[in-house]
Amino acid sequence: MKKMQKFILPVLIIAAVAIMYFGYFAPRDGLGSFSKFDPNSHASHEIIVSLVKEKGVRLDRASGESIFYVIDADGREVLVSGPSSLPPGMNDAPTIVLVGHLNRNNSFHAHDVRIRN
Repeated sequence: MKKMQKFILPVLIIAAVAIMYFGYFAPRDGLGSFSKFDPNSHASHEIIVSLVKEKGVRLDRASGESIFYVIDADGREVLVSGPSSLPPGMNDAPTIVLVGHLNRNNSFHAHDVRIRN
């Protein structure tokens, strides 16, 4: 009985760490959701989205940013302003990864845009 008591606490700690990892930190395969972003925060987070190809990608010469639309897992369409240099082949990629923050006017400011492999 005493030997069994020595293993209970380590097993509980390992179980708690495993639950935290697989529930929160594990990478996701599907699209992310903008509902998890706080528009009052300027902290940059990563999100996987799908490009709205019908609306295209355009360059705003005044600000030097690229402007395009994306869709998240909830079907929410969001305007994205990102860097002027986008990765080649972005229009053909099924999903892209954005790193940035959601603004209060329901647009997303991307600091980095990558094609998801």
